[in-house]
Amino acid sequence: MSSSNESASISLHGKTYRLPKRPTVVVCVDGFDPEYLQAGVEDGILPTMASFLQSGFHATADCAMPSLTNPNNMCIITGVPTSFHGISGNFYLDKETGKEHMILDDSTMRGTTILAQLADAGVRVAAITAKDKLRRIIQHGLSPEKGAICFSAQCANECKDSEHGISDVEQWLGQSAPSQYSGELSLFVLDAGLKLLQEGRADVFYLTLSDYIQHKYAPRSREANNFMQAIDTRLGEFVKLGAVVAVTGDHGMSDKAGADGKPNVLFLGDFLDSKWPSSHAKVICPITDPFVKHHGALGGFVRVHLTDTSVVDDMLAACRALPEVETALTGEEAAAMYEMPLDREGDIVVISKENFAVGSKREEHDLSQLEGHRLRSHGGLSEQQIPLLRSTPLASKDAALDSKKWRNFDIFDLALNY
Repeated sequence: MSSSNESASISLHGKTYRLPKRPTVVVCVDGFDPEYLQAGVEDGILPTMASFLQSGFHATADCAMPSLTNPNNMCIITGVPTSFHGISGNFYLDKETGKEHMILDDSTMRGTTILAQLADAGVRVAAITAKDKLRRIIQHGLSPEKGAICFSAQCANECKDSEHGISDVEQWLGQSAPSQYSGELSLFVLDAGLKLLQEGRADVFYLTLSDYIQHKYAPRSREANNFMQAIDTRLGEFVKLGAVVAVTGDHGMSDKAGADGKPNVLFLGDFLDSKWPSSHAKVICPITDPFVKHHGALGGFVRVHLTDTSVVDDMLAACRALPEVETALTGEEAAAMYEMPLDREGDIVVISKENFAVGSKREEHDLSQLEGHRLRSHGGLSEQQIPLLRSTPLASKDAALDSKKWRNFDIFDLALNY
């Protein structure tokens, strides 16, 4: 990178980001509940991240609501809550057409991203995702013409120079594209980032992983330990190559099963239909995505759309009285409280307690795919906390930082400005 980068910067949503002086790697560990970090450091199996805690920077931050993958990845690469970029779920109901949609590309997002702005400023950006549905969103404003590389581990065998800025990825990396239902999918992302750094092909990296392991395995389980150790080893390699490394998560993860191992689920659609059959309540589970095998489209946050809004107050009172519910709000209240786009909100928002999941109707969720594993999921307030780490200490001695309420979408600010 040229010396001119040292004083140059970009601005987005009222925030300024300095161009990098050295390679900068931002990693989003999907489902990075603080318990994984705490257990791994206590047990001595995460030496790289332990060194970040000891001689770099560490805080426990909050993610954006709902605590889901698409909204929070977009918050991370825009530096702001979902009310700015408009993506507040993986799945939504279009209120104008009444049709349900999966978010699989950037067509519903508003504005641009930090990555796109950096690329426009001449910074070579590499953005690698585990799943291709997220790559299609994150690639907004990134193109090979701008020197950007953007691809997914899931579709690594389909990469083209003209679209992704790279081709023949499997041969180049010496690895086949892993199964979408595997921890290897995430490790492929990190290995590809490492090779690009070794070859000096990018200045800023955004590497975002998959939460397949965290959905299935609790902290201190053998599988979770092996996965977190593998991530930690690769983070150490980035540090050895001279990069500033910043790590956060898109959301946490909670056990949502009972002592008998069966899922604790409130099927809200069935409940509302039983009490208000004429309201035609449509319960939308924004956690829904093409990869539901590990969570059955059950999370901690749902939106309710009504044809008859005269029953809202009665519904809210009934929902708040349910033992599984943490809070129930009008769409307006939820949008204001959690900084979500009001025009894309439901009439009612229901958020479950930590050890419960909330879904639509029983018939709409295939729990057989959990394959004997306990239900672990996210989406609610109880999955907001995630770690925020940097490999190097902050240069700034601003006392205000000691009391700052950190968010996961402060990660590029943390990586580039301090």
